[in-house]
Amino acid sequence: NTYSVAAAWLAFGLDTKKNTFYRQSDVPEVCELMWYLNCFTPFPMLANAHSFKDKSETAASVNAGLFTYPVLMAGDILLYDADQVPVGKDQRQHLEMTRDIAGSFNHQYGDVLVVPEGSYDERVMIVPGTDGRKMSKSYHNYINIFLEEKALKKQVMSIVTDSLPLEAPKDPDTCNVFALYKLLGSTDQVADMRAKYVAGGFGYGHAKTALLEILIETYAEQRAAYNGWMNDLGALDAELAIGAEKARLVGAETLGRVRGALGLD
Repeated sequence: NTYSVAAAWLAFGLDTKKNTFYRQSDVPEVCELMWYLNCFTPFPMLANAHSFKDKSETAASVNAGLFTYPVLMAGDILLYDADQVPVGKDQRQHLEMTRDIAGSFNHQYGDVLVVPEGSYDERVMIVPGTDGRKMSKSYHNYINIFLEEKALKKQVMSIVTDSLPLEAPKDPDTCNVFALYKLLGSTDQVADMRAKYVAGGFGYGHAKTALLEILIETYAEQRAAYNGWMNDLGALDAELAIGAEKARLVGAETLGRVRGALGLD
């Protein structure tokens, strides 16, 4: 999973000279900082976290790692003295928790941690998943655009639709296939697809085939680049190692301030 995520970023052109690109597990400082921050995080805050509440009905499947996950996210942010953090709407709560945790620490020990501001773009939408919910690996409802074509087709064809027959007119605004297609198609393509839905005689199989074709066409260059990186894991490791070295230099300074404030230096 780490390699595939790293390869995806690089396939889409991330400039590692302008960005610090690293694997979290290569920066052990974040785990140490997380432990210190845990001591300043109240139980009710974690109990109200969406990441916990979404799974709390099946408590037997919830472990301490999931419960304290927001503190790990806070450590990931605070370790690098981030001033601005670009986040989506569904991550707003995590950033607010980070700010609260940093504020609690600073209240007792002075301005040791940088309290970040959130950078929100209201135009950013939530991408729908194959079942109509928010697309998420946790829900297993995502489309992996880097799969080989046969496996990608299987994912696209699994998108949930209603049972209207081929000849029936259909409402594109309630269709999961159309919701994904309109994110990729041009204005004319989306308008043409909408007209076919409304006219009838156009089945969901046709719509899914059109979605598959536009996925392959849109991401052809990125799919090739991704496969190139995945076939050269040594090069991937080298990129990640360079980033980890830079990240650890910044993290060491922050952790030094925290240790000093706590009398642990």
